[in-house]
Parts: sequence; C-alpha cells; structure tokens
Amino acid sequence: MTSPSDSYDLLIIGGGVNGCGIARDAAGRGLSVLLAEQGDLAQATSSSSTKLFHGGLRYLEYYEFRLVREALIERETLLVAMPHISWPLRFVLPHHKGLRPAWLLRLGLFIYDHLGGRKILPATRSLDLTRDAAGKPLKPEFRRGFEYSDCWVEDSRLVALNARDAAARGARICTRVRVEGAERQGEAWQVRLRDMDTGAERIEHAKAVVNAAGPWVDDVLRNRVRQNSADHIRLVRGSHIVTKRLFEHDRPYIFQQADGRIIFAIPYETDFTLIGTTDQEHKDAPGTATCTPEEQAYLLKAASEYFAAPLTGEDVVWTYSGVRPLYDDGASSATAATRDYVLKVDDAEGALPALNVFGGKITTYRRLSEAALAKLAPWFPQMGAAWTARKPLPGGNFPVGEVEALIARLKGQYAFLDDRWARRLVRAYGTEAFELLGDAARAEDLGRHFGWNLTEREVDWLVAHEWVRSAEDLLWRRSKMGLRLSEDETRALDAWIRTRRAAAA
Repeated sequence: MTSPSDSYDLLIIGGGVNGCGIARDAAGRGLSVLLAEQGDLAQATSSSSTKLFHGGLRYLEYYEFRLVREALIERETLLVAMPHISWPLRFVLPHHKGLRPAWLLRLGLFIYDHLGGRKILPATRSLDLTRDAAGKPLKPEFRRGFEYSDCWVEDSRLVALNARDAAARGARICTRVRVEGAERQGEAWQVRLRDMDTGAERIEHAKAVVNAAGPWVDDVLRNRVRQNSADHIRLVRGSHIVTKRLFEHDRPYIFQQADGRIIFAIPYETDFTLIGTTDQEHKDAPGTATCTPEEQAYLLKAASEYFAAPLTGEDVVWTYSGVRPLYDDGASSATAATRDYVLKVDDAEGALPALNVFGGKITTYRRLSEAALAKLAPWFPQMGAAWTARKPLPGGNFPVGEVEALIARLKGQYAFLDDRWARRLVRAYGTEAFELLGDAARAEDLGRHFGWNLTEREVDWLVAHEWVRSAEDLLWRRSKMGLRLSEDETRALDAWIRTRRAAAA
C-alpha cells in the first residue's frame, strides 16, 4: 500500500451521470477532484435509461410538480449545452377510450406546456390519426391523439462528455478503481482504493467524500464509509426491448396501459425501435439486472395493444435493463415511488463532510450537481459560483437546430463520408468530429476498418480521450455499434484495444 501523493477537496464515488456531473461542476469552481468508478463510466443505470430529457408527464398524476417543473426547465438548458447528443422529439399520445379521458389528457398537456417556461420547444397540438402519418402503424380504433414535445439524449455519451470536461478542468477520473473503505483521520478522509485490474491498493486523502454510487449507494454508505443512516434507496428495475424498425416516421409514441403505467416506442439508431420501460422491484444485486422473459412479454403485449401488426419475440433484436436507485419514500408501488433526488450530509459534528446522493433522474443531473455543491459550500468558502447552465459540453459549441448544417459541413470537408457515417460522427462528437478525422483525405487514411463504419482512428480517439478499455465500453456505452458488429468483429476489436493499451502502458 502506497502513501498518498495528493490530497483532494472532493473524492467522488461513482462514475454515472450524477458523479460525473458533480465532478465537472466542482472542477469548474476551482475544487480539486478525484472520481473513482469501480467499472466503466456509465456502466450501470446511466447507460440503461429510456434516453430522454423529459419532464415526466405521468409524474403530474403523483403531484410531483416541483420535480416536473425543474425537469421541464432543464430540457432547454441542456439542449443548448449539448445539441449534438440531445435533440427535440415530438411524442404522439393516442387517445385510448377505455383509459384516461381526452379532457384529462388535454389538461395534463396544457400544464406540461406551461409549467416549465418553454421557449425553444413547440407546444402541444391535437392529431387526427385517421389522416396523420402517425396513425398509419396503429390499430384503426385509435382515431385521435395529441402531439407534444420532449427530448432525446444519448445517456452514456452524456456521462463520458461530463467526465471529459471535468478532466479538462483538472479533475482526475479513475475507472476500474473501487473504493474499499473510507474513514475520517485527523484533518482528512483517508480513502482506500483498489485497482480492479491489478488488485493494487493505494490511499488517497480528501476533505469531503461524495457518495454518488447510484444503485450501490447503500452499500457504500454502510459498508465502505460506515455511516449509520435512516435513509435508504429502493431499487426499481427498468427493462427495455429493441426491435426492428416498426414505423417510417421520426416521431415516438407514448402508450397508456390499463395498469396505469405508460411505455414509449421510440425510433432508435435509424434501423430500430426502442420500447420501454418496466417498473419492477429489484431485490438482487444491482449488477445482475436483465430484462426477464416476463418483462419482455409485458412490453410486447403493451405495444401490440396499439400497433396494427402484433409484435412477437422474433421481432426483438436486443434487450437491456437498468436499476434505478430511487429514494425510498414509502410509496406503495415502484411506479409511484418518487423520482426526485435527496441529498444528505453527514459531517461528524461539523468536520469532514460525506454527502450521500439518493435518487434522481437523468434530466435533472445538472441541477442535482448544483444542489450537491450548495450542500458542501460551508466547507469550501473558496468555491466559485454555479456556472454550468447552458455551457457546452465537448463538441456542443454550435447552435441548437444547426446539426444538419454541421453534418453538411463535415461531408463537404471529408468527401468520403456518406450521410449515415457523417450523421453518426456528428451525433457522437459534434464539432470534435473534425478533430477526430484530422487530415484524412480518404477513408483508407483512417486506418483499419473494424466493421460498420468504425475505424482505427476513431477507436484510438476513444481510447485516448474517453477511458475506453474494452470493446464493450466502445460498442455499448460510448456508442451503440454493438447492434452492428458481428461476434468475430467484436472479438477483433477487443484484441486491438487491449494491444493498443498494453503498448501505451
């Protein structure tokens, strides 16, 4: 075990959206930050969401007005900061005569339109589904509906870009490093870290510890930081299925269910449709979440209630599942449990704080980060002011609504790119796509081709800039090209990445 070489202001446990968001905000305020993630960035909940920046229309029924208002305001704040990985969507809500009445839907959507001070996104409108293209894939009994605005986000890329910006501002980001224990020693926290690849341990010191471990927050709180607390999380599994493309237009659907829940059917990765999510209590270890046969059957049946062509298991090309660490507010069901976040500080009577992050949703991660630093402000009087609102993430320094112009400019400069390739690069890297491609004059200049349109130069970029250490990191978190590459191509890519990393070590 080695002696510490540095002492940090904050040591953050967890490399999901909340941990990376707090790291970015804190580093930008002048604090020294170390973030430790036991696996890859966004390895758990933050890569397994429904991938929406949204207010949460259904939360209005649970009177979560503060949460919905904050999330609605954040949609446009986040759109401005990341127009490459987030974009507006127009959701289609068919009216189901046997469920909520049309007047109630209109009222809910009116509140949704006006609660958050909407400026960029268009308002709700009524649809005649017998005439609108959105009605074509649906059963003929769905004759009317509504169209409203929310936003898509590439969830795991959001995490990686927050980590990159944090690192650019001085934070130290450590993946595959687990916190084994933390205790107050004199004037600092002494934190024991383990390298998950080598098993080597080291000690780091920090003035404050932030427990942003997501589904593992209880384990960290009680078994690693060893605090007594009456606060708990409630693990709720959200599962999704991905099918072949089910409709030609680009508008997602929101489908009401007889059990009071809703599901989405969203255009996904050009050639697919994403359907989800479920709300199931999860009693097992957080890392074991999978879409069960029962959940898959539920989603297929729920979607088939609306689509004219019934769905079967043969339509499913991939499934995924994540565990949402909701604050345990004693709600009677997983569906009713609050999606709001709760922040609790244990300061041992005024010294060496530990901040525990319970709950939250991806749309409010930036506001959660600000609130977390407000909680810690008494211990860091030198800390700068809040700054992240509308500040671009890497690659996002271009105006909302100009992504098509950026794609055209990329294709103009790199004539070997087809539209699909250029679009993917811009949606992943924004303006940094030009830096990634560099001086390439032809596709061959980008080196080895690994399948789909993934090249050696992009792989090397991700290894160098985004903590990629395996094919899984690249294909399922920094992108979703795992849907495209074969098993042989995946194995070849993994071998290449490991060889590259070994050579650089």
